[in-house]
Amino acid sequence: MKHRSGIVGGIILVLLGVFFLAKQLVPEYFQFLDWTVVIIGLGVLFFLWAVIAGTGGLAVPGAILTGIGAIFFYQNQTGNWESWSFVWALIPAFIGVGIIIGGIIDRKFKRAFGDGLTLIIISGIFFFAFGSFFGLQHDLLQYWPVLLILLGLISIVRVAFSGKKQNV
Repeated sequence: MKHRSGIVGGIILVLLGVFFLAKQLVPEYFQFLDWTVVIIGLGVLFFLWAVIAGTGGLAVPGAILTGIGAIFFYQNQTGNWESWSFVWALIPAFIGVGIIIGGIIDRKFKRAFGDGLTLIIISGIFFFAFGSFFGLQHDLLQYWPVLLILLGLISIVRVAFSGKKQNV
């Protein structure tokens, strides 16, 4: 497993080096790629590395890079840089997605799904709460407390089905 991970990592580094060298030497062929696409591409490479090497932990940085790259791509295309005042709250959701995907790769889906879903809901709470204060306009924003209810229900269900006694 470690051997395969090292080979895959080495191949990815060589390919990245060739890509960036080619971009430096013949930039006219790479005008369609801006810095946001490169960030998204690096995230996708981490996902591929996680799947090929069978190392689910690499899905977390893949999800973070892909998600942040997507945010920057949106902001770069629209010029809506002010949205960073609340969009940053999605970063824990990216981590949650990475945990879930990593759990699938590592075959530990049950626990990973609960942990990842918790992060996604917490992130949603912050995203909608900050978004409602800093300019996100949508009729559904008034219902963001539903996410708090969901988080509470997940917590209750986790304790109820864990089989362990909790100290109160």
